[in-house]
Amino acid sequence: MDKALAGQRALVTAGASGIGRAIARRFAAEGARIFVCDVDEKALSAFLAENPGSSGILADVADPAQVDRLFDAVAASLGGLDILVNNAGIAGPTRKVEDVAVADWDRCIAINLNGMFYCTRRSVPLLKAAGGGSIVNLSSVAGRLGYPLRTPYAASKWAVVGLTKSLAMELGPDAIRVNCIQPGLVAGPRIDGVIDAKAEAFGIGFDEMKQRLLANVSLRRMVTADDIAEMALFVCSRAGSSITGQALSVCGDHQVLQ
Repeated sequence: MDKALAGQRALVTAGASGIGRAIARRFAAEGARIFVCDVDEKALSAFLAENPGSSGILADVADPAQVDRLFDAVAASLGGLDILVNNAGIAGPTRKVEDVAVADWDRCIAINLNGMFYCTRRSVPLLKAAGGGSIVNLSSVAGRLGYPLRTPYAASKWAVVGLTKSLAMELGPDAIRVNCIQPGLVAGPRIDGVIDAKAEAFGIGFDEMKQRLLANVSLRRMVTADDIAEMALFVCSRAGSSITGQALSVCGDHQVLQ
C-alpha cells in the first residue's frame, strides 16, 4: 500500500517527546524522512536510537542563532524541506496576572510564538524551492477560549491562530499550506503538571481539579498525542491538499477552560 508521505522531508520541533514524538513517528511510518530538534539531550538521544532512520540536533527555537544552525543542519541532512511542524511550546506559569513574573511571560512568548516565527521564516525558502509544502503550527483550545490563570499561554496560542491564517494567505500562491491544530487536554506529564498547579491555585485536590476540567469536555476524556499526530498527518497528506488557513480542534469538544 502507498504511504501517505512517501519521500517527504519533515522537520518537527520539540520532536523527541510528547506530541512532537508522536507526530514524528507517525510521519516516519508513512514514509517521511524525519529531522527533529529538542532541548532535552536525553530525550533526543533516546528518540534517535529508537528511530535510526531519523536525524536531529539540540536546539532552542527561542534563540534565532540556534534556529539558523538547525536549518543549516536540516538542509544538509534532508537536502530540502516539504513539511514543517512547529510543535515546540511550554505551558508557562499558572498564576493570577498580577503575580506573573515578566521573565515568565517573556519566556512563554519567546518559545510559543517567537520560535514559531524564527522557524517559519527559515523554512519558507526551502518549501518554495520544493515547489510547495505544508506548515503545521501547534496552537491549543486555549487559542479559542479564555483561560484564567494561564494568560501568557493563552495569549501565545491565540497569536498562533493569527499567524497561521496570515501565512496561509501569504504563502498560498506558492502552494504552501498553513494550518494549526488546537489540542485539548492531552494525556501525559505536561497536563498533569498543569492540573497540579491549578489545583493548588484553587485550593482543591488533583482528582477534583481533573474532574472539573473534564466536565467541560463533551466526551468526558482527554485526547492523546497520537490523536494529534493523526490530524497532523491528515493535513500534510494528499487527503488534506485543499485545507489551509484552518484552526482545527482535536479536543473532544472542549467548551470552557477553567
